[in-house]
Amino acid sequence: MTPDRARARDLGIPFTGIPGPLNAITDVAGVEVGHATLSFGEGCLVIGKGPVRTGVTAVLPRGRKDPRLVFGGSFVLSGTGELTGLAYLEERGFIEGPVITTNSHAVGPACEASVQWMLQNGWNFDATIPIVGETYDGFFSDINGGHVRAEHVFAALDAARGGPVQEGNVGGGTGMMCYEFKGGIGTASRLLTPELGSYSVGVLVQANYGVRPQLRIGGIPLGPILTEDMPCYTDPGLRPEGSRYALCGAATPPRGEDAREGSIIVIVATDAPLLPHQLRRLAKRPALAIGRLGGVAASWSGDIFIAFSTANAQAGETDVATGQARQVTLYPNRAMTPLFEATIDATEEAIVNAMVGAETSIGANGLRLARLPHARVQEILRHHGLLNPIG
Repeated sequence: MTPDRARARDLGIPFTGIPGPLNAITDVAGVEVGHATLSFGEGCLVIGKGPVRTGVTAVLPRGRKDPRLVFGGSFVLSGTGELTGLAYLEERGFIEGPVITTNSHAVGPACEASVQWMLQNGWNFDATIPIVGETYDGFFSDINGGHVRAEHVFAALDAARGGPVQEGNVGGGTGMMCYEFKGGIGTASRLLTPELGSYSVGVLVQANYGVRPQLRIGGIPLGPILTEDMPCYTDPGLRPEGSRYALCGAATPPRGEDAREGSIIVIVATDAPLLPHQLRRLAKRPALAIGRLGGVAASWSGDIFIAFSTANAQAGETDVATGQARQVTLYPNRAMTPLFEATIDATEEAIVNAMVGAETSIGANGLRLARLPHARVQEILRHHGLLNPIG
């Protein structure tokens, strides 16, 4: 694997738990992921023209060809953000379509396009409430320019496949920042042992949160050490007055009003037969992974999580007229701790994968976001005896 395509484990970063074959949300059978990436323009931000660094990511719980419902649940750790359809999900306990992530001002177009895509592909529910999550990329992209359109949502949905998942600044993660490094999309998975049912848990994140001093990896406070490669402006004529970020190569000015506390969307998938009340419990656990990495669910952060189960495939409410009862399989409530651990471990790794997989990028007004410095992270972890063998 080339350095540009490395993942956190390829660098020897330590994690707990047993990953699936792909170490991705697509290790949960049937789950498909697709991206549409918009990246064009440079220089001064001009609304309606760019620069544009944004996109759409689509997760389909049973894939593009299978509209059957999945049981779901949600949890809001910090609500300064949006994920549509949560009231409907919590009332019904079902997810009835794809899960979309994009930027904050593209939620409306993404909702409408998701409905149209479902209708055109035969997903004819009586009423469809799309699930669309957002994180803010307006510091890096022309968020007010209306660049995300229905065609891009369709492209992400049509591109959805199983197998390896692209990470970093791709799809909905194209314009995102994580701990003031380049952030974006990340994924990981965990397998339960045969004694626990051999179930899979997969996680996908759109990571756009945290400030540098908070960052911890492997339990080591890396943020206070990694003080170089802060976000910076490449052109003195484009740097917004009063920005907390300096010109590239200059000292960083004191923290200003434009400090980005950011947000994160977490999507948890499993093939364990969990019912909605259990999935609500599972959906709380990504918060613990964020805490492991130093996140604090800041005041201006939208940290919103959903979880779904691909088991109980026949549980969808289709026999409305007859009121026929359905039988479902229930995972033991008191045996869920290993699933909680798997979710925490996979979320932690997915967030680090988002930073490791991202590439240094320059966005609106010449703002430069550096990727996590691979070699420096390895050096620090090696110093603490935490770097895993590579190869």
